[in-house]
Amino acid sequence: MSTSKTPQAGFLAIELDGAGWDGVDLSRAVLAAESAGFHVATFTDAPASGRANALQRAAFAGPVTRTIALVPEVDTVYTEPFHVSTQLASLDYVAGGRAGWIATAAEAPEAAAAVGRSSVSGAALAQEAAASVEVSRRLWDSWEDDAVIRDVATGRYIDVDRLHYADFETPAGFAGPGYSVKGPSIIPRPLQGQLPVLAAASLVGEGQVPAGAVDAVLVSAPTPELLAAEVRDVRARLGASVAVIAELDVVLDSRGQAAAGRVAGFDSGRAAYAGSAAGLTDFLAELLKEADGVRLHPASLFVDLEELGRLVLPELRRRGVLRPVVQDATFRELLGLSRPVSRYATAASNATAASNAAAATNAVAPPAQESKGKP
Repeated sequence: MSTSKTPQAGFLAIELDGAGWDGVDLSRAVLAAESAGFHVATFTDAPASGRANALQRAAFAGPVTRTIALVPEVDTVYTEPFHVSTQLASLDYVAGGRAGWIATAAEAPEAAAAVGRSSVSGAALAQEAAASVEVSRRLWDSWEDDAVIRDVATGRYIDVDRLHYADFETPAGFAGPGYSVKGPSIIPRPLQGQLPVLAAASLVGEGQVPAGAVDAVLVSAPTPELLAAEVRDVRARLGASVAVIAELDVVLDSRGQAAAGRVAGFDSGRAAYAGSAAGLTDFLAELLKEADGVRLHPASLFVDLEELGRLVLPELRRRGVLRPVVQDATFRELLGLSRPVSRYATAASNATAASNAAAATNAVAPPAQESKGKP
């Protein structure tokens, strides 16, 4: 759902997996990432005993940060779309317009059992994701921007004429249990109007989640050498309106220990860079010529984050390939997206304009003449 995208220098995101549990302080982690100059912090939603979910961790980080965008993974298959929409809208308020959403859809038998559903797999995953994203987008638009009027004289908090039904129904051929969402939302329209929606590039395209439903895609490759080519292929497939973010694991020489000695056991299947900070800087400078942004997955959050903030990000900014951090900017602004008008406000305005035009025409039209001819 991208609009008015303006090309800029690249941006960097960092995955804060590991923060918020196992003794790693979440506040310390997100503030360290913000201080280092990262533009975006993401939060994985992989199950972990004793840890709050990704959206809760992002919400916790909202009030303690000022510049970094906060983008949690939220499941689209086994989480009720209405709740997803309202919780993400609340996150946008907590974060001051810096929230986003990584929409995920993966086979998860345990999650299915927890909510009493059969497990979803194959093409049905993309159907679930597409439906959930569409529900959220409709609900975010269901309140017009000026729906809250706080009219003391009449005792009205909202103007009900500026609230709209979402009226969503799963399409014919939907693989899972069909459902409908009436709306409107129970949360006013998010500060950004529409939160930026991200998804894995493998989930987006013809017959899956429509490219127009997302604002950015995450691109993976098995090796660093193949990553730039994969970015180009995805951009050619999805078009220029969707931002492309490359995924890269990072293991750096640090504290007297070579990256080669730290990389054992760190294998996610993503492209991985292991080596010096200077080498990573050169690699990212070239990659950012192809990708709009890069999300880094450090092997050790604080060990690698220290090197990234001290050696890599400052040099990238000196070379002009990394944009500056802007305080109080929204995530949409970071992606070069304008703030969209509610689809329902536009429809309502058109209907009102047509009604007013018809009334004006009737007011000035001469009265009908009685026919005096033959019947």
